[in-house]
Amino acid sequence: MTILPCMKHTSPVALVTGANKGIGKEIARVLATRGFTVLVGSRDLARGEAAARDMAGDARALQLDVTRADSIAAAAARIREELGRLDVLVNNAGIARTSTDGTPASLDNILRESAPSRAPLALVRAVFETNVFGVIAVTQALLPLLREAPAARVVNVSSSLGSLTRISAPDVPHRRVGGVAYAPSKTALNAVTVAFAQELEDTAIKVNAACPGYTATDLNDHSGTRTVAEAARRPVELALLGPDGPTGTLSSDAGPVPW
Repeated sequence: MTILPCMKHTSPVALVTGANKGIGKEIARVLATRGFTVLVGSRDLARGEAAARDMAGDARALQLDVTRADSIAAAAARIREELGRLDVLVNNAGIARTSTDGTPASLDNILRESAPSRAPLALVRAVFETNVFGVIAVTQALLPLLREAPAARVVNVSSSLGSLTRISAPDVPHRRVGGVAYAPSKTALNAVTVAFAQELEDTAIKVNAACPGYTATDLNDHSGTRTVAEAARRPVELALLGPDGPTGTLSSDAGPVPW
């Protein structure tokens, strides 16, 4: 019996991590309307499947826990075997806290839990595990596929709270909200973005970070002032960058964000 080689999927393929809700779900939804086969990354496969069913176009759930090496490897293998390509990676999955005591993820609670003088190291490690190490691990695992794409794009969903310039200014609202966990993790993510962009600058791959703004999501108990549609705008723009677009940048839909 002759075994036929896997044929590469004809439509461009995008993976969005943490896409079963919030900003990630909206990014995935928009990319699906732009002709992408979108992989809705979700730790809970059932939730990913439910989110994918809400989307028009070709949206497919993909079980992916960015903190587990076995989950990342399985996801990369499935993409390779079933689709044979990956054109866009949006590293959206992120957390601000790990509390499971039922307290809302309000700004006051996040500030209290992540205060530098008393934040548990377990909290800091957990936030970095998802927001930084998870991004590195997923990107490394999927780089072989991204390198094979004609012009791959990597978008890391960051935050202006990771901007040392911004949070050092006394007139910036909520500048202390990020504490010693969330904000430093986004600062590290910005550095990771630049590092990948520099390594890949001689390729067609562009790596950028996007700040979605203060958006109403589960991350802040829906206290944000922006909608997910507004928040997804810049990540989608970076995912669709043309050959003359930038790499190694941090920006929002209002323009560049200072490091």
